[in-house]
Amino acid sequence: MSIYEVFMPALSSTMTEGKIVSWVKSPGDKVEKGETVVVVESDKADMDVESFYEGYLAHILVQAGESAAVGNAIAYIVETEAEIEAAKAAGNSGSAAAAPAAAPQPVAATVTAAAIPTSQNGSNHKEGRLVVSPRARKLAKELKVDLNTLKGSGPYGRIIAEDVETAANKGKPAASAPVAPKPSVAPTAPVAPPTPTAPPAPVPAVASAIPGQVVPLTTFQNAVVRNMVATLSVPVFRVGYTITTDGLDKLYKQIKSKGVTMTALLAKAVAVTLQKHPLINASYSDQGIVYHSDINISVAVAMDDGGLITPVLKNADLVDIYSLSRTWKSLVDRARAKQLQPDEYNSGTFTVSNLGMFGVDTFDAILPPGQGAILAVGASRPQIVATPDGLFGVRQQMQVNITADHRIIYGAHAAAFLQDLAKLIETNAQSLTL
Repeated sequence: MSIYEVFMPALSSTMTEGKIVSWVKSPGDKVEKGETVVVVESDKADMDVESFYEGYLAHILVQAGESAAVGNAIAYIVETEAEIEAAKAAGNSGSAAAAPAAAPQPVAATVTAAAIPTSQNGSNHKEGRLVVSPRARKLAKELKVDLNTLKGSGPYGRIIAEDVETAANKGKPAASAPVAPKPSVAPTAPVAPPTPTAPPAPVPAVASAIPGQVVPLTTFQNAVVRNMVATLSVPVFRVGYTITTDGLDKLYKQIKSKGVTMTALLAKAVAVTLQKHPLINASYSDQGIVYHSDINISVAVAMDDGGLITPVLKNADLVDIYSLSRTWKSLVDRARAKQLQPDEYNSGTFTVSNLGMFGVDTFDAILPPGQGAILAVGASRPQIVATPDGLFGVRQQMQVNITADHRIIYGAHAAAFLQDLAKLIETNAQSLTL
């Protein structure tokens, strides 16, 4: 008898365990080679895990919602339906080796199912088959949508649930607005609508808990814990700087309607300044200082489930501000849908953390592992300042604080970087559109 063990795969270099999001197949279901069997949550994303072999899913060892260490078996696959019961018995006894072999030849094998991304040419087909998220496949069945007619908008052209919903809604007539009946009595005097108020800044959702209850950390939160603990051994120092943002604010108002975000502007300004300060974009290693060839800006984003992720704007110094903003929107949307590829959140060389959107004046950020520095950005507020002509004026100003690895970056280096960043934002913000 042949029993193939499906292992918990390592979906990233830092992943030590994964959580089962859902089983796409049920025990007894036929499994084709390359077909998605299970969805696993790694440190930062949900990934489809595909089978390397054809057969039947015989027994599930780790149920949905449970976690397993990388390399541990999470299910058994057998070649024929007749072997399913024996595999179940083996699973219940705790070892696939306990199952009797039907032939004297060694027939037991160990197979690790791996997350296989779709091709990078944008196609949602791989080797003649569709690449579809489990949720999209289930939704397509419910809504009777032919997946073969869809073009995926997910990572590398993968079909996601939103693509199915869009296709299902196509062709449906728009609902006409209801016609109000004519009043039978004289209408009362019109009442002025309430003055709209600006919506508050979005606040990350926090899981509700009963007082005294212990709520287990999510996979995301555990990943943050590991990263933060890893930084405790790094000697860091912090430098603060006040930057006048009138020019940057003016530019933002001019190009905001074109889809440009303040996050993209800040990332662009930091990246352009890093061109002059390669040491701030470097990182420490046991062999020495690692000078990175690219300037990849990580930007911290709070997740709805309490986690934290840092999508990366690659080559932010070279990409135009409009493309950078579109990329940022895509990264955030896919990050919150847990659809980022590992390289899209772990390839940063410098991090920006912006709590200014919440009205925070100033804060210190914790240095991420593998980077030399991180910039904490506070809110821009009107301040009374002394002007060069000896008078007083009102200027928009924000506080920024850099946290740096003191093993390779010294105070003068950080100060010079902040000085050049301020000069760019204060006197030459328009250059960010070039």
